[in-house]
Formats: sequence, C-alpha cells, structure tokens
Amino acid sequence: MADAPARAAVPAAELDCTVTNRDVDLRLAVPAGRRVAIVGPNGAGKSTALALLAGHLRPDSGEVRIDGHVVSSPRAHLPAHRRRVVTLEQRPGLFPHLSSLDNVAYGPRARGVRRRDALARARTELDAVGCADLADRRPHQLSGGQAQRVALARALAVDPELVLLDEPLAALDVEVAPAIRRLLADRLTGRAVALVTHDPLDLWALADDVVVVLSGRAAQTGTVEQVLARPASDFGARLAGVSLVEGTIVDDDEVHTPAGDAVTGVRAEPADGWRSGGRAIATVDPRSVAIHAVGAPAGPGALAGNPGGPSGSPTGPASSPRNSWSARVVAVAPAGALTRVTAELRDGQRVDAEVTSRSAAELSLAPGSDVMLVVKAAQVALYPRP
Repeated sequence: MADAPARAAVPAAELDCTVTNRDVDLRLAVPAGRRVAIVGPNGAGKSTALALLAGHLRPDSGEVRIDGHVVSSPRAHLPAHRRRVVTLEQRPGLFPHLSSLDNVAYGPRARGVRRRDALARARTELDAVGCADLADRRPHQLSGGQAQRVALARALAVDPELVLLDEPLAALDVEVAPAIRRLLADRLTGRAVALVTHDPLDLWALADDVVVVLSGRAAQTGTVEQVLARPASDFGARLAGVSLVEGTIVDDDEVHTPAGDAVTGVRAEPADGWRSGGRAIATVDPRSVAIHAVGAPAGPGALAGNPGGPSGSPTGPASSPRNSWSARVVAVAPAGALTRVTAELRDGQRVDAEVTSRSAAELSLAPGSDVMLVVKAAQVALYPRP
C-alpha cells in the first residue's frame, strides 16, 4: 500500500482579510518556526496587522487563522486572552505591584498552572534572559533593558504559538539595544514571530522573511536577502540603503526613465521577465554616485564622490561606461565627515549620493543646485519590475 502523501505544513498564522475603515486588505503568512518582519511607512497597515493577529481587531471580511484554525472573521471572534499569542512592545508593560518573578509567573497561573509549577517556570525563564538575580525586584527597580528582558521572559513562559514584536527596541538606549537584540535573536530562534520595525539592523538580526506593506496591501514578500537585494518600492529601497530608479527596457543592459535618461547597468539573473518595452528597476548605492557641479571648472573642486571606485578616475577608460544624469539637489544632510545629498532627476525620481562633507562644501551644494550625477554602469543593478 502506498504511503499517504505528506501533509502540507500549516502556517503558524495567516491573514487574509480586510478592515474597511483603515483601507487595509492584507494577505500574509507567518510560517511555523519563521520570523517575519512587517515593514512599511507610517500608516501603511503594520499595526493593523498585529492587532488582527493579537485579537484586538476584528476583520470586516476574510479570516485570521492561528495554527490552521479560524480565530477571527465577521462571524466569529476568539478574544485576545484566549489566544496563544503574546506581544512585546516598546514599553514592557509589567505589572507595577508584582515582582519580576510574579510578573513572569502570571501567564502560566492565568492558564491554570499550579503556583509552584508556575514559579519554577518563571525562574527558568528569568535565568534564560539573564535576570535570575532580579526575581524579587519590582518594575520601578529595573532599568529599561532589564525590564524588557523580564517582559520577554514573561512572554515566553506561556509557550505561545505566535510572538508579536512591535518595535521592542525603539524605547531603549542605543547602548542597551544591541544586547537585547542579540537576546531576542537567541530566544526567538525556531519560533513563529511577526515583527514590526523601522530598523534595518532588526531585519538582519531578527527576521527570516520580510513583508513590505504599502497602503494597506502586501507589496513585496521574500526573504530578507531577496527583498533588500531587489527592492520593488521606494520604501524598500530606502530600507536597503539604495536609490531606486524605474524605467522602460530598451536593451539588454539599458533602461530609459520617463524623461528619457538612459540608465545602463548590470542585469541581474535570471533573465525571466526582461523584454524590450517592459518595466524595469535600477538600484544605485549612494556611495557609488559622484556629483559634478554644473558649469564648474575642471579640477578637484568640480567633483564630489568617486564613480570609479577606490582606484577609478572621473573619466576612466572607454571600456568602463558611466551613466550621467542631469539633476537638481533637493536636500543636503551633513553627518560628520560625510554628507548625504538627495537630487531629483528630470522626471522627479530621486537619487542619493554620499560624499565627503568637504567636497559638498567646496561644490556649494544646497537645495536648488543643478548638478550632474555620474555612476559607473557596473555599479548599477538592473532587474525587471516584479
């Protein structure tokens, strides 16, 4: 007798629903054992997604499923306190009148675990986050980092099916955040996690997959590497630290912007979807962009940046083609020795350049300055629009 076919893995959580008054129509999944970052601009629908998963919001249509079971729809709704879902937010939210030990034991006790067993589990979880010696302290006696560690112990003490992280590091000092990020990465490995964050460091440290949410819709989904290597939106490009330029394919290695500027680059593999007349995206690393002051005399002060790379020159050999785009500076943001310059192409698309602050001063770069952006073709990545 033939073996029965293997049962497809059931995601730990799924959203396929709408919330009309928030203009949200979301479809996303959190696979079992995977950590999924939900990213997007303010107001895009990230908090709505977490509220739907947690049980604080009910959809107008569609369903929310946890471990394959419908927990929320227009016809039925399992309240938050009956779901095996926990949320870790910017503020730890510990009960002020309870010790750290009792805070962590609260969840198991609320689920019917005997006090002795709940306290034993709480001690185990506190030890796992490095807070065993803080068991008797109340929240007001803890530092911000210590309180967040205790909050993580409390969250995991109930063996949740899903962990929700709502920017848990945003309220921490920059000196404390890296240690908490490492702790989260360690303690959440192998768990189903939905994470909302604005910090690219959180993506690399805490997430396996990314869902980019724009205007209440999932605009792009993939692994962290896939989404940051090939962003499909301006938001995704900013998250990846690159500029995104869109246009129409005219050749194997050339795209034209709506204003007619030619963008030459290196086409990413595979070649599927690359055809003349199709839409394409070019990504440009700000560090690879050089700025020429329009009308400036030739010389060291006429160029900011290094389009040829560490050993290149502004003109370079004929075998190393370069893009040259007319642009106007719209923003200049000094940051110590470097300055981030944002310039608009003729069609309004924006390209960032990272130059030395000395060069920016020598070129008198300021909003309204007309410039020429120069980028080596080998430093521009091309791929068809998803």
